[in-house]
Amino acid sequence: MTQREPAELVTDVLPQVRGPRHRMPRPTAWRRGRVVLRAITALLAVATVVTTGIGWSVYRNIAVGITTSEALAGAATSTGGDQNILIMGLDSRLDQHGNPLPKDVYDALHAGDETVGGYNANVLILVHVPGGNGPVTAVSIPRDDYVHLHGCPSGECQGKIKQAYGLAYQETMNSLATSGSASTDPAADEQAAREAGRKAQINTISDLLRVPVDHFIEVTLGAFFQIAQVVQPITVCLNDDTADDFSGADFHRGIQQIDAAQTMAFVRQRRDLNNDLFTDLDRTRRQQAFIVSLVRAVRDGGALSNPVALRHLADVAMQNVAVDAGFDMMNFLGQASALSDKPMSLYTLPIGEFGQDSLGQDVNIVDVATIRSIVRNLFETGSPNPTVTAAPSPSADEPSVVHVVNATGHKGLATSVADELSAHGFTRGDIGTADGLSDTTVVEYGPGAEHTAAAVADELPIAVTSESSSAVPLNTVVVTIGSDYPVNGHENERSPSVGSTGAPAKVTAVDATATGTHAPTPTDLTEMSGAGIPCVR
Repeated sequence: MTQREPAELVTDVLPQVRGPRHRMPRPTAWRRGRVVLRAITALLAVATVVTTGIGWSVYRNIAVGITTSEALAGAATSTGGDQNILIMGLDSRLDQHGNPLPKDVYDALHAGDETVGGYNANVLILVHVPGGNGPVTAVSIPRDDYVHLHGCPSGECQGKIKQAYGLAYQETMNSLATSGSASTDPAADEQAAREAGRKAQINTISDLLRVPVDHFIEVTLGAFFQIAQVVQPITVCLNDDTADDFSGADFHRGIQQIDAAQTMAFVRQRRDLNNDLFTDLDRTRRQQAFIVSLVRAVRDGGALSNPVALRHLADVAMQNVAVDAGFDMMNFLGQASALSDKPMSLYTLPIGEFGQDSLGQDVNIVDVATIRSIVRNLFETGSPNPTVTAAPSPSADEPSVVHVVNATGHKGLATSVADELSAHGFTRGDIGTADGLSDTTVVEYGPGAEHTAAAVADELPIAVTSESSSAVPLNTVVVTIGSDYPVNGHENERSPSVGSTGAPAKVTAVDATATGTHAPTPTDLTEMSGAGIPCVR
């Protein structure tokens, strides 16, 4: 494939609408627990092949053919045996090697060929697998949430969360071309750019949710269609008749079986000729319902006992899946039986309201404090709200003061950060300049300032862990700004989605399949059960 010329940023594909919302399976038996994990692991492609007796030697050949990434090298990891696994679904019209997809995939997409589109991460699901006895939890992040983009890829410090990958990808491709560093192998340049995209996307999610990403699975658009081809027909359910000229969707109310081409319309529909209330959030719920139904089709449709079907699934994995180099899929699948009695739910994070960015594009304005609280609580307790505990007694009468030290070469940055923190209610302390430069931003605290330090760390636009230091006085927090801090993001107008709105709001999860006056709204945290065929809008 000829290398494309670096030009304007290509990060969006079709008209941008609103973000997503979801929830997922709740397995209750050993068999269902295994099936759910198959879905999680490479969105069924790899796991299905691995867990069906295809053989270790064949698996090793498949694993060698799957793209592996170093995007998580050196990243923070979870503790206590927990694992957070990010599933990224790319809207790219190319496979993992930068090659065009088969023509039947483009025909089914109703969205152009390999010359159209970019590298948006349109599906973002973070799966939490606890090391102890807690529930397995999957959280979907609405793709149009307006957030800080880690590292300001291509000079963009705020944008839709899905754009981090594509902006960093394009920045790298442009840099390779203008610097003369492009190799004679377009596939190598493609992977270099994708690595940059993966890092930017993963770090952006960590910055937003303030949880580490231990592993990731990246799946291209073609995988969905090609897996559906192997296991079709797929059973889905709609709450009402629905139609859409853009995606080609035309479905009737109730349970029905659809083929692979119809599946693409089912998961990509974002508007409804019959319902003005249909939003991009409903599209996300469609994608989750598809995953639940696809798992059942893989399990019950005979693909697992068909050597030809298994080989097709293996080919799909090698062409359309990438994983981090440290992800031991066989070991992960070995945990399946241990999860047999654990409930599993898939949630979609709520938005605050629909808005527009400075270019007039539709975005989701989100309450960052509430989102972080929901994710933290779901991962720790299985509930979106914190458990009620006695308030900690203060260790001293004086409020904690926050000093800010600039360890970068950017003048005025410490003052800018101190102003922001002061505006959010923190007691302003001294502003200073470090003796030397630092690569990383650090939040340190002395006795009595632990809670203030954690709150300060949450306010910063990048993921920072507060640390106790014997060198910091009583009731004092010291923020040392390093070169990883997004300078441009602070010099420009801050994103309306960034920053705390105070105490996180209490939330109640709404059934993602509810109808009528109980149907979920864009501001709801939604949850979907995998016990049957979920009916969606």
